[in-house]
Amino acid sequence: MDSIIVRGNGPLSGQIPIAGAKNACLTLMPATLLSEEPLTLTNAPRLSDIKTMSELLASLGAEVSSLQDGKVLAMSSHDLNSTHADYDIVRKMRASNLVLGPLLARMGQAEVSLPGGCAIGDRPMDLHIHGLEALGAEIDQRDGYLYATAPKGLKGAEVNLTFASVGATENILMAATLAKGTTIINNAAREPEIVDLATCLRAMGAQIEGDGTSRIEVQGVDRLHGATHPVVTDRIELGTYMLAPAICGGEVECLGGRINLVSAFCEKLDAAGIHVEETANGIKVARKNGRVKAVDVVTEPFPGFPTDLQAQMMALMCTAEGTSVLEEKIFENRFMHAPELRRMGASIEVQGGTATVHGVERLKGAPVMATDLRASVSLILAAMAAEGETVVNRVYHLDRGYERVEEKLGNLGAHIERVKV
Repeated sequence: MDSIIVRGNGPLSGQIPIAGAKNACLTLMPATLLSEEPLTLTNAPRLSDIKTMSELLASLGAEVSSLQDGKVLAMSSHDLNSTHADYDIVRKMRASNLVLGPLLARMGQAEVSLPGGCAIGDRPMDLHIHGLEALGAEIDQRDGYLYATAPKGLKGAEVNLTFASVGATENILMAATLAKGTTIINNAAREPEIVDLATCLRAMGAQIEGDGTSRIEVQGVDRLHGATHPVVTDRIELGTYMLAPAICGGEVECLGGRINLVSAFCEKLDAAGIHVEETANGIKVARKNGRVKAVDVVTEPFPGFPTDLQAQMMALMCTAEGTSVLEEKIFENRFMHAPELRRMGASIEVQGGTATVHGVERLKGAPVMATDLRASVSLILAAMAAEGETVVNRVYHLDRGYERVEEKLGNLGAHIERVKV
C-alpha cells in the first residue's frame, strides 16, 4: 500500500494543468449505453475510478479503449450482451449506479448492485428509483440489487425531486432521452456536470432544454447517434489546487480553470484574503499580505459552496487568523479528516454537522491516515505548510480523484513523494 511523504518548505510557484472532471466523465461514460454508435470523450482524467467504470461497461458488452495516454476514451455499445452490473465492480464506486437509467431506456431492463464509494454518509437510491418509476419502470430491491424492468417501455412524465440530487438528475435525464413523450425534471441539480452531460446528449441527438436550471425538459427521441465530446474541467481539482498557494503562499496559475465553475468558492477565498484573477489560460491565485483570515462556510448544492471542497477549505482555516465555522449540509459523515488534522496541531471541534476551527500559527508534521478521497488531499495540503515531515497513509483513496498529484504539486516546488510501505 502506498503512502505519501510531504515536507513543508514554503511558497509555491508555477503553472498546474487541471484535468477533465472525474464526476463529469463518470456520468458521460454510461451515456454510451444509450446508442449503438461510438461515443468518444476527450480531455478524460486518468484515474482509478475511470478504470472501474471502463471495467463495468466492458462487463455489459461495451468496448472501451483508452487512447493518447488515457486522455481519450473511445467507446462503443453496439453489441451489449448483459444488463447485470455486478456487486464486485459496483461496490468500488458510487457512480456505477449511473448505468441504471441508460440500460432501462435502451434494453428495457437492468440489474444493478447497490453502489459503494467513500464512506462519507448515507446516499440512498430512493430518488433514482422514484424518478425512474415515474417514467414507467418497475423496480424491486432485494439481495443487495435493484431489479428494474420497463415492460411497456419508458414514457415521459413530470418528476419532482425532493432534493436536488446530482446522481438522480443524471440517471433520470439519460433515461428520458429515449422515453416516449416529454419528461420534466423539477428541482433538478444545476451542477456543471449536469450541463456537460446534457451538452453531450444533445450532440448525440437528444432534445434537452433547461440544463443548468432547476427545471429540465426532455423530449424523447427514437434513437441516439454517436458523438465526440470534451469533458468539462474538474472544478473540484481546480479548487483544490487553488488552495495550494493560499495555504503555502506564493502564486500559481491553474491552467484551464474558469471562475464560473467555482464562483461561491472564490467568494470565500476573497474574504479570506486570497487574490483570484482569471487569465487567458486559466485562474491565477496568490495569497495577499499577512495571514489568511477565518471565514465561515456552509456546503450547498451548486451554485453554493461544494461539499467536495469542504475538507480542503478546513485545511486552509487551520492556520487562519480567527475562528471559522464549517457547516456540512450535504453528507452527515464528512468530518473524518478533522481528527487527522488535529494530529498535526489543528484546533478543531466537531459537533454533528458543524466544525469549529480555531486558527493556529503553524501546523506540525505527523503520521496521518486518509479516510476518503477529499480528506486525502486536504491532509496533503495541510502538510505542505506544516513544520517538518508528514506521512499520509492509505492514499489509495487519492488516486480515485486526482491524477499524478505528486508530479503536479512537485512541479510547483512542493517536497512530496510517494513511497511503497
